[in-house]
Amino acid sequence: MEHKPLAFRMRPEHIDDIIGQKHLVSEGKILNRMIQAERLASMILYGPPGTGKTSMAYALAKSLEMPVKMLNAVVDKKKDMEIVVEEAKMSGQVVLVLDEVHRLDKAKQDFLLPHIESNRVTLIGCTTSNPYHSINPAIRSRCHLFELHPLTEEDIKTAVIRASEDERNGLGSRKIEWTDDALDHFAFAANGDMRSALNGLELAVSSTPPDSKGETVITLAIAEECMQKKSFTHDKDGDAHYDVLSAFQKSIRGSDVDAALHYLGRLIEAGDLDSIERRMIVCAYEDIGLANPQAGPRAVAAADAAHRLGFPEARIPLAATIVELCLSPKSNSAYKALDGALADIRSGKIGEIPAHLKDAHYQGAKDLGRGLDYRYPHNYQEGWVSQQYLPDTLKHKQYYKPKSTGKFEQALKQVHDKIQADKNNNRL
Repeated sequence: MEHKPLAFRMRPEHIDDIIGQKHLVSEGKILNRMIQAERLASMILYGPPGTGKTSMAYALAKSLEMPVKMLNAVVDKKKDMEIVVEEAKMSGQVVLVLDEVHRLDKAKQDFLLPHIESNRVTLIGCTTSNPYHSINPAIRSRCHLFELHPLTEEDIKTAVIRASEDERNGLGSRKIEWTDDALDHFAFAANGDMRSALNGLELAVSSTPPDSKGETVITLAIAEECMQKKSFTHDKDGDAHYDVLSAFQKSIRGSDVDAALHYLGRLIEAGDLDSIERRMIVCAYEDIGLANPQAGPRAVAAADAAHRLGFPEARIPLAATIVELCLSPKSNSAYKALDGALADIRSGKIGEIPAHLKDAHYQGAKDLGRGLDYRYPHNYQEGWVSQQYLPDTLKHKQYYKPKSTGKFEQALKQVHDKIQADKNNNRL
């Protein structure tokens, strides 16, 4: 009896077998170029669970036929890392795949650093955490950082079909038949997590007896039960899920409490907490913004509470926050202003930074005219003084156009209008 999980058995052994992450492994992309050059550098792979970080690390090492050792920064001890280094001394180089790399303690880190520095050990660290926040700078500075993205539904379908047909490592010894909606549901319910999909597939196949023809038929009901998530009523193109999400966000934007709660209920019934949290937070910042700036932090807090509680209790903080978001005043002025600035930058409208704003904290700056005419706002009564900040080519550009839909932005608008009037009077 095979005790290793299907997701473990189906790990790729070559870069060409990796599913998804085309921005890293497809022809001409950075990891593919490393393999072509036969020179693997130390790196940190980070991204959500189930995106294939450890599998990718293993496949990269095996693609170059390099010796590879797999450890966990939490479970494995410094002694285990010493053994890896001794093997590296004998073989010349070892790839160390280190899960939970953000949990590496100081003693283990200090031991590994010189061996990473000398490239005796090529470290491939894997983590779900943002490495800029969670990984010690000493390790981070010696590694390239690559972000892995959630897999698409097509990626998940490819993985599920491959596993069901693979006779050596997968479930190909069984005659497996799918209903179309069952395969769609595995792809949807996995929410970009390949491990989740393969675990669900393995449970579905192992718990479903063959029919009279010797076929194991996986239906939508079986898929729902094994993935522990109910299905939306998909149309033939699989768009219904995204239609509900779109209607949910547009109902909040349109201040329709009843419609928003209806679509929230449909998402809850589908068990899709991740999508609810994401849309709720996006709405708070995109559609409400400065009209009620506390809506954003409260939406994040509600998402965190819902995540900690899980269903069914998660519905309680979600409901309270959705009602608040619906009935809050709406303003998209802040992000629209940024989009305007980005549009200018991307079209080449940048210009030279005014000399009085350039860095003057170095010897010789004054000789270059840096910072000479800068006026320090705190030296003035109102904490503001008329001077040019935008480049000459953009100095009369106005990106931010405040709205009056909430008390907070009304107050900002008063300050903004006064500053604009003073600017116009001084004709900067």
